[in-house]
Amino acid sequence: MMSSKQLPILVLKEGTQETKNKDAQKNNINAAKLVAQIVKTSLGPRGMDKMLVSPIGDVTITNDGATILKEIDVEHPAAKMMVEISKATDNEVGDGTTSTVVLAGALLEKAEQLIDKNVHSAVIVEGFKKSAQESIKILRDSAAIKIDPRDKAWLYKIAQTSMASKMVSLNSKDLAEVVVNAVLNVAEKVGETLKVDTDNIKTEKKAGGSIQDTRLIQGIVLDKEVVHAGMPKHIEEARIALVNAPLEIEKTEFDAKINVSSPDQMQKFLDEENKILKSMVDKISSTGATVVLCSKGIDEMAQHYLSKAGILAVRRIKESDMTKLSKATNATMITNIDEITSNDLGYAKLVEEHKVETDKWVFIEGCENPKSVSILVRGGSERVVDEAERSIHDAIMSIKDVIEYPYVIVGGGAAEALASQKIREWTDSLSGRAQLAAEAFADGLETIPLALAENAGMDPIDTQVRLRTKISAVISNGMAKYGVDVLNNKVADLAAKDIYEPLGVKEQVINAATEAACMILRIDNVIAASKTKDTATPSGTGGPYGGAGADMDL
Repeated sequence: MMSSKQLPILVLKEGTQETKNKDAQKNNINAAKLVAQIVKTSLGPRGMDKMLVSPIGDVTITNDGATILKEIDVEHPAAKMMVEISKATDNEVGDGTTSTVVLAGALLEKAEQLIDKNVHSAVIVEGFKKSAQESIKILRDSAAIKIDPRDKAWLYKIAQTSMASKMVSLNSKDLAEVVVNAVLNVAEKVGETLKVDTDNIKTEKKAGGSIQDTRLIQGIVLDKEVVHAGMPKHIEEARIALVNAPLEIEKTEFDAKINVSSPDQMQKFLDEENKILKSMVDKISSTGATVVLCSKGIDEMAQHYLSKAGILAVRRIKESDMTKLSKATNATMITNIDEITSNDLGYAKLVEEHKVETDKWVFIEGCENPKSVSILVRGGSERVVDEAERSIHDAIMSIKDVIEYPYVIVGGGAAEALASQKIREWTDSLSGRAQLAAEAFADGLETIPLALAENAGMDPIDTQVRLRTKISAVISNGMAKYGVDVLNNKVADLAAKDIYEPLGVKEQVINAATEAACMILRIDNVIAASKTKDTATPSGTGGPYGGAGADMDL
């Protein structure tokens, strides 16, 4: 007879941990909220910086959300999802990474309160998704301003707003000019729209001087020096040959022996090599080239002949830099020296070797209508230069966003505050518990201006009351202009202060944060497999020190 007692059924591997239902949700929500808390204090112009120290002692000081989360080693799977949305936002629009993580954390916090009131997570997810769509529609229809993508005045405002929250904020006016001019240089018309490939903007950084010494070069900076001491270091009205082939005698692909029986034969052999090298240099020189930029090696004898011909040469240039040089100087890249002609040469007003701190770099400047440019970033120390470079990257991406999608919106939390108020009005059209989810979404949106206020030392409750009062007065005409003026610690008209952000960034922030929050809310079961133990060595594989799975410290 079978026992009436039911035997336990083991489905999962021994050591596997399983968390179910509300426990799983709480655990994931808390992990995601903790990640949001890490970056929340770095939001806005009054946000604080984080010092990140790697295991090998490398120090990074930044307030860039994506950089902070990329550098810290996150273990929890739900926390990793927050890191992923910051990376995705950084890759997609380049700015708004901190806002995305803060908003996702706020939405999860509000959702947690509803889950405690027994509102099902599926209802919350549905309400959040609808609210996100409605928020973007509100911003597009009521608050966005269409601009001319080539209007420098607007682009300066966008760049300065992007850099206002960075360490370089005091120099934002000068840097905005550098960034806007760089992006407009490389912008190309595709049909009726403008497209920007940010790979065409090369950023070189060097500690020394100050941030004010950062400048735009209408051409390319090479972190290389002129290859031979006898070559000229300064050439005006340069004719540039881009050579993607070695200026040296190539070795044979097969083993070869040459029997030399006398010194004369050896001399003839060397003379023949020199003759080949001289003919290469003569071919380049005959085109009228005064500068040779080579991606491969240049033989010492070839250097001698180039020097005698008065040609400046640089060798072993990166492939990516060769492509940029081609776009900047309008030169054709040559792979066979025998086929080079004067039509293949590019032009630059000045090619010169400069000493930048302790290094010698070659500057190719004054290119006509360059489609690739360089920004030389300077700063008082290595840490300052690194953070300045990150700030310039964010500003470049903001300008790119607004050139490709020419709509702007008032910053400083004004857009989120308006969308929050309008979502509350829109909730009346919903029924049942979805209304609660939409109201929670509105509260989540309001977290952005309140975090800005809190980081500036303002009282969040007073700020919330003032902000709602100001927005209620203008909500009928849909004007999103009242936000948190963190520099003067008050709620003010930020449109009058020229604080604008790309609409594309706001849309990405809302979409990415909502998707991450919804994904975490839909998880009701976490099954964590046990870590695999070292397997025993299979028999016949050579004992404890040999065979598969052997782990030896040598």
